[in-house]
Amino acid sequence: QVQLVESGGGLVQAGGSLRLSCAASGRTFSSYTMAWFRQAPGKERDLVAAISRSGGGTYYADSVKGRFTISRGNAKNTMALQMNSLKPEDTAVYYCAAKTEGKYEYNYWGQGTQVTVSS
Repeated sequence: QVQLVESGGGLVQAGGSLRLSCAASGRTFSSYTMAWFRQAPGKERDLVAAISRSGGGTYYADSVKGRFTISRGNAKNTMALQMNSLKPEDTAVYYCAAKTEGKYEYNYWGQGTQVTVSS
């Protein structure tokens, strides 16, 4: 099992930047595909970005391509999401998630961190 704790959310003006971090417990962090999801009020939880176990492969939703960067540090059991050029529509609760090898869905979740972008 893995426990995930997000940090780094907050209030920022449009055009600004934030860096989210996810700290994971356990000794097998490198065995998990990791991702960031977000959920805005009244909307479904959407995948924002994902990163492979080695960190060599990444995926971004079209809405954040060129603005967000996902990274991971397997030696320190951490993952990050650098968010630049933030827009009001990026406002949401952001969740860190982990997927066990062979699983179709993400099966471990953090508690979420609020990101609010003011116009």
